[in-house]
Amino acid sequence: MPDAPLPVRDGLNPTRLRLPDDGPWPTVLEYLVGRFPHDEFRLREKVAAREVVDEKGGPVTESTAFVPRRDVYLYRDPPVESRVPFEIEILHRDENLLVVDKPHFLASTPRGAYIVESALVRLRRDLGLPDLTPAHRLDRLTAGILIFTVRREVRRDYQSLFDRREVRKEYEALARYNPHLNLPATVRSRIVKQRGVLKAFEAEGSANSESRIELLEIRGDAARYRLLPHTGKTHQLRLHMSALGIPIFGDNFYPDFYDVAGDDYSTPLRLLARSVEFTDPYSGAHRRFVSERTLDWPTSPLPTQ
Repeated sequence: MPDAPLPVRDGLNPTRLRLPDDGPWPTVLEYLVGRFPHDEFRLREKVAAREVVDEKGGPVTESTAFVPRRDVYLYRDPPVESRVPFEIEILHRDENLLVVDKPHFLASTPRGAYIVESALVRLRRDLGLPDLTPAHRLDRLTAGILIFTVRREVRRDYQSLFDRREVRKEYEALARYNPHLNLPATVRSRIVKQRGVLKAFEAEGSANSESRIELLEIRGDAARYRLLPHTGKTHQLRLHMSALGIPIFGDNFYPDFYDVAGDDYSTPLRLLARSVEFTDPYSGAHRRFVSERTLDWPTSPLPTQ
């Protein structure tokens, strides 16, 4: 995707809109108003303020003609969000990388109902780093090590480490203890995540995911596990633990979904990205970053799934 002709503003990237293949709109503005009728007043304000631009950075005016498949860029007004009441801990910062210890319940990047209240936007605003970009992602409900690139010039090289599976990631999880489960075990399955569907699922076919599950500690009916993903499919570790019959405590998706209010922070998912390690593509040095967070063991009785 080409770089946007508008800079990051207040921690947020501009929105790119591609005009459709055809339509009855004589101008770009009329198309925008037709697509977002509830935002008509603000859209007209933004066009008048020259805040809507084409792919070359030229301003869109009231009379700019509609051209099929043209890209336009603008800033969307961020929603009013309640603050997620947990802080991000910075573990490392240099000219290329920012490594943080993300709390549970904070999204990694803007998405859905969590735009401003995401780690990326918070850090861009707090640290004045408009080019900050995640090298990988963590689920909103997962805590632990999250790595960002600071400069756009190095972004691709670090992201490629994750794409090529040259990063060793270690997670910890708390779940029920099953004395009949033979661990360590390697779980392989085909995971499918359909667009617009919250849950992923395992399907027939060749495996596209692999996780190693190890038992670390037993406390009564509960246990602590080390999870070593070889691949990085959506919800992979949560699905694989559920497939073994030991779904992670606090998981409201697997095996069965149940609704939890967005501001209910009482039962965190007991899943932690404990460490990330790799060979730095610039210095050649071995880099290892370890979370300082701990998982809270559930009190008796154990939570139901």
